[in-house]
Amino acid sequence: MPAKTSMTDKEYMEDVLLTAKTLTSLYHYATQEASTQQLHGEFQKNLNSTLQMQHDIFCTMEQQGWYPQQQADQSQVLQVKTKFSAGM
Repeated sequence: MPAKTSMTDKEYMEDVLLTAKTLTSLYHYATQEASTQQLHGEFQKNLNSTLQMQHDIFCTMEQQGWYPQQQADQSQVLQVKTKFSAGM
């Protein structure tokens, strides 16, 4: 059986989104660990850029129906809010 050699548009976008999430995570840690203000600022600019890129990719995927969202009901929202409020 021949190996699959091509990706669908959805698979491609999932891969791009995962890459953007990874970059965002790396820039987040780099920003925290920067040893100078100038380096911190550069990493922070890159972090903000990758956050925007990640959001744009998500919006594109959502518009295509590749990242469906479901609406949480009010009781679920309250449960999560209570859970996180209790720990602070």
